[in-house]
Amino acid sequence: MTRALVFPGQGSQTVGMGKALYDAYPSAKAVFDEVDDALGEKLSDVIFNGPEDQLTLTANTQPALMAVSLAAFAVLKDKGFDLISGAAYVAGHSLGEYSALAAAGTFSIGDAAKLLRIRGSAMQAAVGVGEGAMAALLGLDWDTAAAVAAEAALGDEVCAAANDNVDGQVVISGTKAAVERAAEMAKERGAKRAIMLSVSAPFHCALMQPAADAMHEALAKAIMNAPIVPVIANVTAAPVTDPDEIRKLLVAQVTGTVRWRESVLKMAELGVDQMVEVGAGKVLAGLVKRNPDIEGSSIGSPDDIEAFLSTL
Repeated sequence: MTRALVFPGQGSQTVGMGKALYDAYPSAKAVFDEVDDALGEKLSDVIFNGPEDQLTLTANTQPALMAVSLAAFAVLKDKGFDLISGAAYVAGHSLGEYSALAAAGTFSIGDAAKLLRIRGSAMQAAVGVGEGAMAALLGLDWDTAAAVAAEAALGDEVCAAANDNVDGQVVISGTKAAVERAAEMAKERGAKRAIMLSVSAPFHCALMQPAADAMHEALAKAIMNAPIVPVIANVTAAPVTDPDEIRKLLVAQVTGTVRWRESVLKMAELGVDQMVEVGAGKVLAGLVKRNPDIEGSSIGSPDDIEAFLSTL
């Protein structure tokens, strides 16, 4: 069996996530403590106790989800799981790519937390409140969804296909009026549904260029090691191990499409037949169920960890 570990992105957060890991395992507690120390605040208190509106601030959500993922991963390591022998690849959805890279040793946990705080803050600040939007188009293939997004952008408006999650599920992002127009056009082109998403900013489109500039500066200063296993990059859907190339791809990722559907197909092509989601929620494990060649599971609780370890 060839395994990949994958790490969730924004939308998987819930108040209280990771608390059972924190209480049960010293190695998990150490991760939350390291994130708190790196940020100079008790983000763990917001993760465990809320309020929800504070957790869902992008500047908090991104390091918070990374903390939960890396806490679960730290427990696996503490109990004898070795990434080099235990997984052929790692990958993460959007911010989850930072979790994947930290798990693979490219970033320290503290540095990943700082980078995600910068990333989240810059993404939030890039577009004024109410100016941008995102929508999920269900039932359209990628080419049709991308064409609808392009056609919907009038004048200097922006609308682009932001997340290619799975066959028939594409998320578009951009100027609010253009995204709303695209949602209506999508229904005319055969979409089963077009759902406006409750998000704080229009991620993964050209409107995020100020955030990409901020990440270019931050990543230029970051200490980065080659990952101990290849990372499947969001924007290329291909394995990468060179730190300089990873820097470039992480900057491009801010405005570029998250090519998750293609990333899963690439992993299957490379022989992956088991994908384990590490962290909060089960979004990625759910998406992979559409691929009959890959078995999906998730690790987010002490029970999940013990069940996974029993299969090794």
